[in-house]
Amino acid sequence: MKQNRKGLLLVISGPAGVGKGTIDISLISRNSDIRMSVSATTRPPRPGEIDGVHYFFKSEEEFQSMINSGAFLEYMRVFNTYYYGTPKSFVEQELDEGRSVILEIDVQGAMRVKAAYPDAVLIFIAPPSMSELKSRLIHRGTESSEAIDRRFETAFQEMEYVNRYDYVVVNDILDLAIARTEDIIVAERCKVSRNGELIEKLRGGRSAL
Repeated sequence: MKQNRKGLLLVISGPAGVGKGTIDISLISRNSDIRMSVSATTRPPRPGEIDGVHYFFKSEEEFQSMINSGAFLEYMRVFNTYYYGTPKSFVEQELDEGRSVILEIDVQGAMRVKAAYPDAVLIFIAPPSMSELKSRLIHRGTESSEAIDRRFETAFQEMEYVNRYDYVVVNDILDLAIARTEDIIVAERCKVSRNGELIEKLRGGRSAL
C-alpha cells in the first residue's frame, strides 16, 4: 500500500542571485516526478522557443479571456508590456498525474498562489547573509552597479515576506540546499493530511484478516 503520490505544488521564491534557479534545475534532474511549470505569456517567442515547452504563447485577447474566466493561479504584467501567468489547467493535470510542479515566482505571486491553492508548499531560498548575496550579484558580472543596487534593495523588501512561507532554506552550500529542499518534499508527502486514503485503508484492514 503506497503513500499519497499526488503531486505537490512547490512555490520557490528568493532574491535575485540566491541560486533558486540552480536548485530548481537540480531538483528536476534528480527527480523524474518533478517538473517546472510552463507559464503563459503575451510576448512573442524568441528563436528556439517552443509553444507548450518554454511558454504557452498567447495573444493579448487570448490572455485577457483567460483572466476573465479565472484560468490563472496567478498572473502579472511586467513593466506594463507583456503578461505572464500560471495556467491552472496545466498545473492541476500535472498534480493529478502524480508529478510535482515547481513555480519559481516572486513573493507577490507566491501570496496569490497560496490564496488560490492553500495546499501549495511555499519555500523561500535565502542567502547565508545579505553581504554574501551582494557579493554574488557583483560576481555574476551581468549588470551595472545601479542595477545591482536595485536588486539588493528589492531583496530586503522580499525578505519581509519570509514569515509567510512554510519553509526557509539557506543556500550556503549548494548540495546541502538541494538536499534540504528534497527533504521538505519527502516530509510534505508523508503528512497525515495528504494521506487520508492510506489511513482509512489501514484503519479498515481488520476485516480483511
